[in-house]
Amino acid sequence: MLTDSQKMIVKQTVPILQAHGETLTRHFYARMFRVNPEVQAYFNPAHQRSGGQQRALAGAILAYAQHIDDPAVLSDAVELIAQKHASLSIKPEHYPIVGDNLLASIREVLGEAATDEVINAWAAAYRVLADIFITREAQIYRDQQTQYGWQGFKPFLVDRREQSSDNITSLYLKPTDGKPLAAHKPGQYISIRVALKGGETVMRNYSLSNPPGSNYYRISVKRESDAEGNAPDGVFSNYLHDHLRVGDRVELSPPCGEFTLDRPDDPVNPLVFIAGGVGITPLISMLHEALDQSDGSRPIVFIQAALNSAVQAFADELDALRKAYSNLRVHVRFSAPGDADRMANQHDSIGFVDDDLLDEMVTSPDADYYFCGPTPMLTHIHALLRRRNVPEDHLHYEFFGPNTTLAA
Repeated sequence: MLTDSQKMIVKQTVPILQAHGETLTRHFYARMFRVNPEVQAYFNPAHQRSGGQQRALAGAILAYAQHIDDPAVLSDAVELIAQKHASLSIKPEHYPIVGDNLLASIREVLGEAATDEVINAWAAAYRVLADIFITREAQIYRDQQTQYGWQGFKPFLVDRREQSSDNITSLYLKPTDGKPLAAHKPGQYISIRVALKGGETVMRNYSLSNPPGSNYYRISVKRESDAEGNAPDGVFSNYLHDHLRVGDRVELSPPCGEFTLDRPDDPVNPLVFIAGGVGITPLISMLHEALDQSDGSRPIVFIQAALNSAVQAFADELDALRKAYSNLRVHVRFSAPGDADRMANQHDSIGFVDDDLLDEMVTSPDADYYFCGPTPMLTHIHALLRRRNVPEDHLHYEFFGPNTTLAA
């Protein structure tokens, strides 16, 4: 337990964290990877290069300091992080590594301002937070064992490859032990672990895009390349596109994640899915589940936003669902259609998602919205829906990468 004086000291560091939090977290990651290189595989270097990981951690530390009297208000953020940790098989022994490097970074960055009292207070605060995560993650591991039959990483084989668009490849993965797969919650992700050609082991999170209850897991991965030449191409995404073949072995952790479909209690309240780019991956799984569990009375709307047909994923799958379910309306909007798209009429409209499109597609004020895509698109959709007075608890979304908040 934290003493009242320790809580007061932590709260007194809030202005310092507001001014220098990102400097601290940049120093922390650089120090930890230098002192404890064994943990580097748990982090995506692209998020380090972009600064997203450092900004996310700085925000998390600041939020914890601001709410040190009542950390329960951060339960949603704790759950998100705990799920991500469980997907990577973070264990209790990892927490002292983070704690030691964080406290050392506080001392090294703040200098004389990091008195023994400040360090001791933050050490106690970190222990409390670590205990919260360790306890929750232990429960997640137990639940995984019960629901899916394993925890940690399990060997799978690439059973099939499929080109879902010009820049997205889908892998169909089956366990090597031949045991059936329990249905995941639509919207969840797995971690995939692979040893690259040079011996480096990498782990990445990818949403499951298959219908729940399939005899395989499907991940659909966009090739990440830096068009401007300012950073290396995505290590794992390019390896998957160029090297992983049918019959290759990979390792998967059980499904994780809190961004899952929660159907409204009222069977006639609409569900609206808005997918941008590769953000369609968790939403296509949700769509399958929503349709499978619907008796036809609930209106379901699926809006897909893409540049053009070349990068439109799951076009045939969406078209088949549209034809099979009378309560499903699908609208494909291209923001930059090519001449061939215009001639083939492969889309329903041109532009970005806007009020006019929502007026056309959504007739009820009680709809629940699920949306996923690039951060600028998410910010736009969130602002658009809030201007339409959609309650915050009817808005469900997920970031790919370090978490941030749209409301800000």
